[in-house]
Formats: sequence, structure tokens, C-alpha cells
Amino acid sequence: MTNKSLVTTFILAGLPHPPQLDTLLFATFLLIYVLSVLGNLLILLVITVDPHLHTPMYFFLTNLSFIDMWFSTVTVPKVLMSLVSPAGGALSFHSCVAQLYSFHFLGSTECFLYTVMSYDRYLAISHPLRYSGLMRGRTCALLATTTWLSGALHSAVQTTLTFRLPYCGPSRIQHYFCDAPPILKLACADTSAVEMVIFVNIGVVALGCLLLIVLSYVSIVCSILKIRTSEGRHRAFQTCASHCIVVLCFFGPGVFIYLRPGSKAAVDGVVAVFYTVLTPLLNPVVYTLRNKEVKKALLKLNSQSVSTQSK
Repeated sequence: MTNKSLVTTFILAGLPHPPQLDTLLFATFLLIYVLSVLGNLLILLVITVDPHLHTPMYFFLTNLSFIDMWFSTVTVPKVLMSLVSPAGGALSFHSCVAQLYSFHFLGSTECFLYTVMSYDRYLAISHPLRYSGLMRGRTCALLATTTWLSGALHSAVQTTLTFRLPYCGPSRIQHYFCDAPPILKLACADTSAVEMVIFVNIGVVALGCLLLIVLSYVSIVCSILKIRTSEGRHRAFQTCASHCIVVLCFFGPGVFIYLRPGSKAAVDGVVAVFYTVLTPLLNPVVYTLRNKEVKKALLKLNSQSVSTQSK
């Protein structure tokens, strides 16, 4: 029997592209990353300093912005490094474990948070008179804490199942970050049972959350249709439209990658860009440009800064 040395370093293949596009892709990803971080930081700042935005909806939005800020930070810097240097795609075994855990921790927490946000909108629109009593500060804090703890547990299961297998070569991951499906292809052991458990684990979380979100919005639409004034209906629809757009952009690519039979590295890499890179940028854009209260708070913050500078 021959001894097999375990892998200590993984090499990320990165996004499939011709070498002449390195500079363009680097500039594009860097711009998107900077805008994502600054946009989410701006939302956190505006909601924190404006007392009018200290409501359950904006409390959950601050959690979402905080997640998105770190969600892109988990993957994009490594993509930028791989575009600058051929050695930029290398990372240690433990760094790969940390990246996979962080990615699934933030991703699953965001998944749970979208579900909580849809429930919050359901209560606000379907039960407006009871809303303030149902969504007190303590309840919101409990719901937010539950999403974070659930995300941590879900990610721990994913990471443990993935790295309990032996990896003795090859060490080249056909992706631009450490994720379970491409890593499992490198294991020098039977992965069928682990793949099935991970598939079921992700499926239960993703489809369960999506089902609850759909049920919430079906109830919301029924409640909106009962509103007599057209202005009231328009305002209710506008409130929920932003959330629906972001949910579709997050769940669509995720379901495509993790819950479809078979996997193609090139296709998965391109699709993954939507929810790892673009969705964190989309959230601040959607929630500021489509939200009158946030835009009003931004203008107020800007006028206060201008008046402070003029003194």
C-alpha cells in the first residue's frame, strides 16, 4: 500500500477568461467591490444617525448591509490577487477552510435574513395595527440573533462534511473561491454520501426559506389588493418590490448552482459572480434609489455635512 501525502495548498483556477482581459476584469471587480463596501457602509451610517429609520425594517437592513459588506470581502480580494499575479490563486489548506466557512456562514445567514425580512413586511402590511406590538426591539434582536446562529450552524455542517475527507491531489480548484462542490471533486475518497448530505442540507435551507418568502408575499399581495386607495396599494407594492428584486437575484443563481443535477465549472463560476459580487452591490443601489425614506435621510445627512463645513 502506497502512502499519499495530503494537500497543504490549493490553487484557485479563477474565472475562465483570456489573459488579455486581466486588466479589464481587475478594474471591473475592484470598482464593484469598492462601490459595494462604500454603498453598504453608507446605508449603515444613514440608518444609524437618522432616528426616523430606527424601525424593524431598517434594523434588518443594517444586518443585511453588514453581511453584504463582508460577503464580497470573502471572495473578491482573492479574485483580484489572482488577476494581478499567477501565484495569487494559491492559498493554504486552512485558508481554504476559513474561506468556505465564512462564505457559507454569511450566505446562509443572508438567506435566513431574507426570510425574516419578508415576515416583517407581511406583519407590517397585513397586520398594521398589531405590528408595533409584535415587532418590538427585543423580538427583532431575537430574530436577528437566530439568523446569525442558524447561519453559523449550517456553515459548520457544510465545512465539516467537506474537509473530513482526505485530499491528496490534485490541488487545483476549478473555481475562483473555495466552495464545496469543486473541492469535493479533488477528494481521494468516495464523496457520494457527503455530496448527498450537502445537497439535502442546502436544499432544505434554500427551498425552505424560499417557500416561506413566497408564502409571505402571497399573503402580502392578498392584503394589498384589499387596500381601497390606489395610493395605498402603490406605496405597499413599492415597499416590497425592492426586497423581491434582491431576493430573486440572490436565490436564483444559488439554486441554479447547488440544486441542479450535474455541474460545469465554467458555468458555475460565471453564475456565482451574480450573488457573490453583484448582489452585495445591488442591495445598496435598490434600497437607496427605490426607497424615499433612505433618499430623504441621505439628503439630510448631506445637508448637515455641508452646513458643518461652511461654519
